[in-house]
Amino acid sequence: QVQLVESGGGLVQPGGSLRLSCAASGSILNIYDMYWYRQVPGKQRELVAAITSGGSTNYADSVKGRFTISRDNAKNTVALQMNGLKPEDTAVYYCNADVRTIWNRKNYWGQGTQVTVAS
Repeated sequence: QVQLVESGGGLVQPGGSLRLSCAASGSILNIYDMYWYRQVPGKQRELVAAITSGGSTNYADSVKGRFTISRDNAKNTVALQMNGLKPEDTAVYYCNADVRTIWNRKNYWGQGTQVTVAS
């Protein structure tokens, strides 16, 4: 079994910054791509950023130049540095990881962390 635990959400004013972290634990043999998604009530979960095990990154157009995804392969962690936050960034943020265990390979989700951008 694999667990993903996010931390770092909270309330921030427009223009502010937050750093989200996600730690994976369990019977992990390898972690491939890692992702950050976000979701607001009534809307589909959307991909915010992705990072490969080699460090290649991709971002949603709405966050390019403001958010940075990074990972520490030795610690099985992924982070999302969010700068220049806007009210429209308000959402529950989820990390996701493509993980190989001794039993299978599948994507796992964290429980989510709330980010609220408001003055």
